[in-house]
Amino acid sequence: MLLDMFSFRALWNPFFMLALIITALIFFGLALRYRSLFPGEEKLTKKQSVLFISAILILYIIKGSPFDLLGHIMFSVHMTQMALLYLLVVPMLVAAVPSWMWSRILKPAFINRPFLFFTKPLIALLVFNVFFSFYHIPFVFDFLMKNMLYHSLSTVFLFITAIFMWWPVIQPDGKDKELSGLQKIGYIFGNGILLTPACALIIFTKHPLYGTFSDPASWMQMMSMCVPASSLKGMGISGPELLNWLPLLEDQQLGGVIMKIIQEIVYGSMLGYIFFDWYKKENKKSSEETENLYEPREGYFQAGSQKS
Repeated sequence: MLLDMFSFRALWNPFFMLALIITALIFFGLALRYRSLFPGEEKLTKKQSVLFISAILILYIIKGSPFDLLGHIMFSVHMTQMALLYLLVVPMLVAAVPSWMWSRILKPAFINRPFLFFTKPLIALLVFNVFFSFYHIPFVFDFLMKNMLYHSLSTVFLFITAIFMWWPVIQPDGKDKELSGLQKIGYIFGNGILLTPACALIIFTKHPLYGTFSDPASWMQMMSMCVPASSLKGMGISGPELLNWLPLLEDQQLGGVIMKIIQEIVYGSMLGYIFFDWYKKENKKSSEETENLYEPREGYFQAGSQKS
């Protein structure tokens, strides 16, 4: 209820809402109308439409609703934002975009060449997880959270590296060499292992790590990106403890736990999907090989009848 003191613009970010609506209109306009210029390309499926709309709605909830303002007040909410954005929204968007659209996005050589390099499984695995862990080093985190430009750039950068990370698993265009089911399972396990140190550092530390959530001056500077500092002073707010209902250390530890839980749920679901898809393909392949084994060869019976 303390959020009621903030303005509608601070709580609901209408400009971000408008940007997402325009993005959705452009996407469906291209997917439905522009595709008609390419009769051989596949249509936008119902599943892709649902994935895209769901991803846009989740994106607005975590970055445009009061949830985003809470992310500047509570570290646990900020970590929930991070987990949902990079581990849920990104793969949903990658899977939602039709393969023919990806082909045209990646067609220019200045995009295609670096994309092919950074989506190599080992490189994609390391790039996202290394930079995600680097982002949560206390002095790096505090610097980015207090500067709107660098914070926005880091969010976009991590978003792009998350696309690289998910591409070897989802790979909608199907042109590059696809990983086998077993390789995808190993890849997901590798991601889970590499993300663990950052979560462990946050969960098991004995003191608050981030000044932007513990130091009143740093917190005011961070909050000024959402709400003018004069407005905050006029409300009589001097630090996050007036709005955060959890002790700082417990809030921080909860953030690490939430990140790990969401990661386990998303990666576990993906592992289940990959395993059953792999099992289904192997069964189909085995059935086809069995049918081919018992299928009579062409001309076999004719040659036999001529001999007799």
